Amino acid sequence: MNPTLTILVLYYSRHGATRKLAELIAQGVESVPGVEARLRTVPAVSTVTEATEPAIPDGGAPYVELQDLAECAGLALGSPTRFGNMAAAMKYFLDGTAAEWLAGTLSGKPAVVFASTGSLHGGQEATLLSMMIPLLHHGMMVMGLPYTHPELMTTSSGGSPYGATHWAGIDGDKAVTEDEKRLAIALGRRLAEAGARLQAPLQPQLYGPR
Repeated sequence: MNPTLTILVLYYSRHGATRKLAELIAQGVESVPGVEARLRTVPAVSTVTEATEPAIPDGGAPYVELQDLAECAGLALGSPTRFGNMAAAMKYFLDGTAAEWLAGTLSGKPAVVFASTGSLHGGQEATLLSMMIPLLHHGMMVMGLPYTHPELMTTSSGGSPYGATHWAGIDGDKAVTEDEKRLAIALGRRLAEAGARLQAPLQPQLYGPR
């Protein structure tokens, strides 16, 4: 049986918009033969120190574990925008990966980022860039979307060369547009293809000669 590569799609979503993007990216990942998506999320953080989250979320993906970082061949990282930055829950998780940084667990692996906002000019690209910074510190190979995807020129909603985005609306009631959908799927596929190529010398039985 041929081995399967795993791409970690890690997100935080308060109202479901970023989760929708994560699921589309996972769809793109799994369009590449021999690659599977592992959807994971992070728990919310609270200013009340005694507050705790359940061990298993009520809905959506399971919580991420540090072992997921070691087992993945690539990472898609997503968050809603908080004043042009990633959400505190995602930042809190990344701040706890110092041991993985020292060990080089993510070094050399491809990565992409994605985000959602309530307003069209609500800091989508700033949020994407904020998520790239810790990934670069981890030695990851951060990728975007090239303009060979025509939706980048025609979209009137989300979509960026820095990563997939979604304009969710102030009440989070805007559906993912066709342009946003195509770009998110394309980003997942691009990440999976990069992960497969990078792993190909190690797994010739899966990908064959290059």
